[in-house]
Amino acid sequence: MVANTPLVIVGASLAGAQAAQTLRAEGYEGPLVLIGEEDELPYERPPLSKGYLLGKEPRQKIYVQPAQWYQENRVELRLGTTATALDPAAHRLTLDDGSTLGYAKLLLTTGARPRRLPVPGADLAGVHQLRRVEDSDRLRELFRTAQRIAVVGAGWIGLEATAAARAAGVAVTVLEALELPLLRVLGPEVATVFADLHREHGVDLRLGVQVSAFEGTDGKVSGVRLGDGSLVPAEAVLVGIGAAPATELAEAAGLLVDNGIRTDASLRTSDPDIYAAGDVARADHPLIGKPVRVEHWANALHQPRTAARAMLGQDTVYDRTPYFFTDQYDLGMEYTGYVEPDGYDRVVLRGDPATREFIAFWLADNRVLAGMNVNTWDVTDTIRTLVRSPDPIDPARLADPDVPLGEV
Repeated sequence: MVANTPLVIVGASLAGAQAAQTLRAEGYEGPLVLIGEEDELPYERPPLSKGYLLGKEPRQKIYVQPAQWYQENRVELRLGTTATALDPAAHRLTLDDGSTLGYAKLLLTTGARPRRLPVPGADLAGVHQLRRVEDSDRLRELFRTAQRIAVVGAGWIGLEATAAARAAGVAVTVLEALELPLLRVLGPEVATVFADLHREHGVDLRLGVQVSAFEGTDGKVSGVRLGDGSLVPAEAVLVGIGAAPATELAEAAGLLVDNGIRTDASLRTSDPDIYAAGDVARADHPLIGKPVRVEHWANALHQPRTAARAMLGQDTVYDRTPYFFTDQYDLGMEYTGYVEPDGYDRVVLRGDPATREFIAFWLADNRVLAGMNVNTWDVTDTIRTLVRSPDPIDPARLADPDVPLGEV
């Protein structure tokens, strides 16, 4: 590395902060710059749709590190700053104030942005998204005052926000284009659990519907027009239809981009001095056997550690098993593994989903690809072992609660 030329991280997120922390922990003593678009210190996003949104967690708990940590560890934190251009040949970034910044190695942790619904009325006041802390703040205030809202999209963000709204006593109509909530993630065998859960908590869950427009009065949304012509009244709308990786900087710089910034298993991009991690990275995965992009907290927590070590020249790869969790009403769930909608041939259930205390396993050729434990705890490590094993298992033993999970 060129002396006095900094390592630079673009994206002051959980991923960016974790990378900075790892670089210092691994003994890097040189200049280190962390650039972030938001004015907030790096923070974790799960509380924005869970504990913080519910009002159960204070704001200070969302931050990865207090402000003094960055000072004490000589991390130059440039908040409210956007990198507008990247020149890999010159090893130089252009920032939104017109200045430039050279780098020895660069890590992109630019994350993802919520997808917008391209229908008339999408820009009306009262149409919300949930990605940043100010979005969560607006929804918290909304839940104190609104009587009825609509949520477009029955994914994790939409359903968690729905649960928070119901906890605050707000009537919620959820509008989902598919036949079940979370269908692409869980498949029809398990997705019904979440449909039943929300309906039991008073949610008006409308499945297989299309949104054609948002309608409003005096510039403020007042309802959602559906494809069949009907109108769903709402004082506000939350759109949660997924997120797209923020690849614009990388793409303009000529890096290989394909549903995320493509990297090898060490998180190195098509440029040997540029790395990517977190929501924006689509990385080769030795366990899964193909490139994947994972938009979950655990990935943003752990993947940048590998990237940071690779930036320092260490021989390292990222092969952790994907993991995520959700909390909705009295249901807590952990999901370990990775499986695409058409990537499994059977689902094995251990326990009765009707009780909401069970484990579901997704299998292909009797090999466990993923497992989800619902209100069943202290089994994640065992599920991870099953997922990482290349050996087939006996589905009957896997389903039998009298057979210890570790002995399947």
